[in-house]
This record gives sequence, C-alpha cells and structure tokens, in this order.
Amino acid sequence: MPDLRLMVLDPAGLHGRPAARFVQIASCFQSAVTLQVGDRTANAKSMVGLLGLAVRPQSEITISAEGDDAEAALAALLAELGSAVEPTERGPAMPP
Repeated sequence: MPDLRLMVLDPAGLHGRPAARFVQIASCFQSAVTLQVGDRTANAKSMVGLLGLAVRPQSEITISAEGDDAEAALAALLAELGSAVEPTERGPAMPP
C-alpha cells in the first residue's frame, strides 16, 4: 500500500476549509484513503474523521491509499496540500 509521510507546515494545521478540500479530492478516487497522526487514523473521505484527528502544525502525518487508483489519489492529495506540508520520508508513491 503506497503512502506519503509528511510534516504539516501550515500554522493552522489541517483545519476547516483545507480539510474540506482534502475530503473532496480523496472522495474522487475509488481507493480507500486514510490519514494517520500518531496512533490515530481516520478515513480521509470523512470530514468529521479528519477534524477529529486535530492535525496541528508540525504534526507528522501519513496518508495511505489502497486500491487501483491509489498512486493517483496520493499524487492528487499531495498536490492539493502543496506548501502546507513537506515530505519527512520517501514512501513508495513519493515523487522524486
């Protein structure tokens, strides 16, 4: 299962509007997409789930996807997060 390991740089963390856009993009893909912070994991297609994680600035997150379009889902989510995150470790789907 490909994943992305990222550090959240945005001073507001992953809050309302960016979380809503994240959910919207994740929902465009058939793959199961999850976001993990520490030992807590949420379905990335659930706004309530994402906000429940309370992703703060400097949090290390892992976005994982499983399914036929998993790598495309991760690429789209990484593009959406843009400068709000930076890679902490290269996962299988991390672009060079």
